[in-house]
Amino acid sequence: MTGHFDQTGFVPLNIAVLTVSDTRSEETDKSGKILQQGVEEAGHHLVEKAIVKDDVYQMRAVFSRWIADPNVHAIISTGGTGIAGRDSTPEAVIPLLDKPIEGFGELFRAISMEEIGASAIQSRAIAGLTNQTLIFCLPGSTGACRTGWS
Repeated sequence: MTGHFDQTGFVPLNIAVLTVSDTRSEETDKSGKILQQGVEEAGHHLVEKAIVKDDVYQMRAVFSRWIADPNVHAIISTGGTGIAGRDSTPEAVIPLLDKPIEGFGELFRAISMEEIGASAIQSRAIAGLTNQTLIFCLPGSTGACRTGWS
């Protein structure tokens, strides 16, 4: 009996990485570099990398452009998922999602709980699917990016 999924092997994805930060530059963006390295080491293609201020409308502009681009299969963002006043990545992304993947945030927080303890409850990591593009929004710390990638 065969399953529902045809596992024909590895298929490299075209992935865009977005860093959400009011203070990071290309030189100081350690979390974005960790995600870029993960993408490339896994055999995927980094098709675009950007840094945007923690502003709902600036984020939506970048996400929307990538969502509309058929060459972008997945988007991974880092930053803006906490509970501080300027953290607004979920507010920017959730309205763009066709199908949220609630289990991702739940799993991310469960794994983070083992790694950093009760501080994990501050994470609002999310994921979803829209226009056949997978979106993963991770916290901005390097540890969270390593956890999210693994």
